[in-house]
Amino acid sequence: MSSDTKLDLLAGVPLFSRLDKASLRQVAQLADEIDLPAGKALTHQGASAHEFFLVLQGTLQVERDGKEIATMGEGDFFGEIGLLDRGPRTATVTATTPVRVFVLAHREFNTLMANFPDVRDSVLEALAERVRRTDPHAD
Repeated sequence: MSSDTKLDLLAGVPLFSRLDKASLRQVAQLADEIDLPAGKALTHQGASAHEFFLVLQGTLQVERDGKEIATMGEGDFFGEIGLLDRGPRTATVTATTPVRVFVLAHREFNTLMANFPDVRDSVLEALAERVRRTDPHAD
């Protein structure tokens, strides 16, 4: 994929919508882009967390304790919880269609969070929303 196409994809993702072109280039350099087939599990509940994923194309199913709790698609992201608290994965995420994702390893994720306050704030807001959605006693 050309660097311009990669930048266009990133610019179209709400997480990065506030970034200028120079910042998008920096983010693009941090991330690896991978294509995966339907049926591929990207994370497994209870496993160690090593990556953050941003969905560019396709759909994924999120399961906790064997029950579907969410569906993800273009613009969604996951994997931040285990990277932020260094704990195990809280869910299993499996591609239900072929997917294209950007992947950031732990060090690159930390760089993203440190260098881009708008992105960090968006990740933390989404994390808080997920907690509230799945835990009615969260406050």
